[in-house]
Amino acid sequence: MGIPKFNDLTLLSNDEILEDIIKTEKELFNLKFKKATRQSFKPHNIKYSKRRLAQLKTLFTLRLNSSN
Repeated sequence: MGIPKFNDLTLLSNDEILEDIIKTEKELFNLKFKKATRQSFKPHNIKYSKRRLAQLKTLFTLRLNSSN
């Protein structure tokens, strides 16, 4: 998987960014749930999901501010 790059996200449209935000939030919730219930998961995926979510939200906010 690797650490996501911010430049890769700039190619997405606003609708795709919103879909990815929702998908990443669900993925992060599932990973946290697995951690809490001591199920098998890869801990580094939590870090990657948090980073991707922050990047998506930052990009979306920048686009909203630049359009005004």
